[in-house]
Amino acid sequence: MPKQRLNYDVILIGAGHNGLVCANYLARAGLNVTVLERRDVVGGAAVTEEFYPGFRNSVASYTVSLLQPKIIADLQLHQHGLRIVERRRNNFLPLPDGRYLLTGGGDSRRSFAVFSSADAERLDGYEARLEQLADVLRALVLQAPPNITDGRWWQALPELMRAAGLARRLHRLDETLRQELLDLFTISAAEYLGRWFESDPVKALFGFDGIVGNFASPYEPGTAYVLLHHVFGEVNGVKGAWGHAIGGMGAITQAMARSAESEGVTLRTGCGVRQVLVEAGRAVGVVTTEGETLRARAVVSNVNPKLLYQQLMAEDTVPQATRERMRHWRCGSGTFRMNVALSGLPSFSALPGPGDHLTAGIILAPSLDYMDRAYRDARESGWSREPIVEMLIPSTLDDSLAPAGQHVASLFCQHVQPQLSGGRHWDDHRETVADLMIATVDRYAPGFAAQVLGRQIMSPLDLERTFGLLGGDIFHGALSLNQLFSARPVLGQADYRGAVDGLYLCGAGSHPGGGVTGAPGHNAARAIIQDLG
Repeated sequence: MPKQRLNYDVILIGAGHNGLVCANYLARAGLNVTVLERRDVVGGAAVTEEFYPGFRNSVASYTVSLLQPKIIADLQLHQHGLRIVERRRNNFLPLPDGRYLLTGGGDSRRSFAVFSSADAERLDGYEARLEQLADVLRALVLQAPPNITDGRWWQALPELMRAAGLARRLHRLDETLRQELLDLFTISAAEYLGRWFESDPVKALFGFDGIVGNFASPYEPGTAYVLLHHVFGEVNGVKGAWGHAIGGMGAITQAMARSAESEGVTLRTGCGVRQVLVEAGRAVGVVTTEGETLRARAVVSNVNPKLLYQQLMAEDTVPQATRERMRHWRCGSGTFRMNVALSGLPSFSALPGPGDHLTAGIILAPSLDYMDRAYRDARESGWSREPIVEMLIPSTLDDSLAPAGQHVASLFCQHVQPQLSGGRHWDDHRETVADLMIATVDRYAPGFAAQVLGRQIMSPLDLERTFGLLGGDIFHGALSLNQLFSARPVLGQADYRGAVDGLYLCGAGSHPGGGVTGAPGHNAARAIIQDLG
C-alpha cells in the first residue's frame, strides 16, 4: 500500500536549535511547518541527557553566550521555561608550576599583574578594542551578507545596496579599527595577541578562543577571527559574558520546541530524511528513511551543507559549481567531547579547594606553544599526547544535574584527528584517548581520576554518527576566510537560498556560522517568508 502524500508549506530537515528557531518564525508568519528529526529527541547538538544514573549534562554543546537576545525575546523563551545564569568567574588557567590566571569578578588585572605588570595595564585597552570590533559582528549577525552572484545588474541591485550599507557601517570605524578588523580575518591568534601581551599564560588564556573547535595551531592564519567569533555574545545583557542554561543546553532547545508547538509547528522525531525530492529544478519535498513521501512548497535544511548536497540529494540534481564547492568544503574540528560523573569537586594544585574559580571555564593549556605542539602531535599521531582540555563543572551553578554533594564535568578536548589515519578506527581508540584526557586533568587536579564514577565519550566519529557533525565539526564547516560571510557556504547562496529553487539552508553552515546563536535560523526564515508570502 503506498504511503500517504501530505502537503505542507515548509518541510524542515533537522530539529537542532537553528531549525527550531526558523520553524518558529515561519509559523508566526502563518506558514504550515513540519520539522523532521532523525533522533528521538529534538535539539540537535544542544541536548541534555542522563549519561550515568542520576547524572545529567549537555551532551555536545555545553555553554551559553552567543544565543541572540532578539531570538530569546521573540520566541519568549523565558516564558517557556528557559533560565540562564552567568558564571561567577570567566576563565581559570591553572599552570603546572602552581601559579594561575583567573578572570572575571574584578580579579583580572590583579591576576595578570602576577605575570606581567605591562599586560595588566594593557588588559582594559585590549578588552575595549575587542568589544568595539565585536560590535561590528553583532550588527551583522542577524542579517544576510551580500549575496554575490552572476545575475544581471538589476537582479544584483539589492545585494549592491546591502554591500553599500555594510561599507558605510565599516567607514564609521576609524582607520585603525578598520585595519585591525581586516587583520583579524587574516592573521593568527598568536600574532594578534602578541601585539598586546608579553606573558605566555595571558596569551594562552585568550588564545584558546582561537582554536576551540578549530583543528588548527594558534599560529595559523585565520585563527584570530575564530577568537573574535567567540566574543560577540552576551548573557542576560552583559556583553562578552558566558553562562549556563539551568537544566543544560537541552533546556534551550526544549523551550524553543515548546514555543514552536505553541505556534502550530509539527515536530516529528524518529523521522529521518533519505532524500530531498527535486523536480524540474525545484525542491518539492522529501522521502523519509521509512519511505514516506512528503511534499511542500519549500524544503529547509538544518544539516551540514556537505551532508545535504552529497548525501541527501541525487548528484544530477545539484549544480556542478555546488558539487565542486562541497568537495572542498572543509570540515573537522579535532574535537573529543566527554562528560564525567564525579563523586565530589576536584581540587586544583594551583588553587586548592572549592571556590568561584570552579564555575569558570577551566583551560588546561599553559601556552600557545603548548597548543601548537598539541595540534602538530595530533596531525602526526592521531591525537595529542599532551592535549588541550577545557573543563566546565556546570553543577556548581545548577544542582539539578547531579545528586547532592556530587558533580558533573564537561570536558572539551583537543586536538585529535577527525578521521584517524593509517587504517585506524575511532571505535578502537576512544577509551584510550578518554583515559588520556582524564589523566591530563588529574595532573592539574590530583585525585580527579579517582573521583570519576562514570563517563560519556564522544569521539569525532561519535559526534558525526549521533548529531551529523561531519568529522566532529561543531561549526558545520571551518570558520576560515574562504568559508565566511558571502562565501558561506557557497557564493550565490549567502542569502540562505539553496542550489535549486524551493531549497533553503538555515544551519550553522550558513552565515554567521557555528555556536548556539540561532542567527542562521532567524535569517533564513526572513528569506523564506519573503519568497512564500
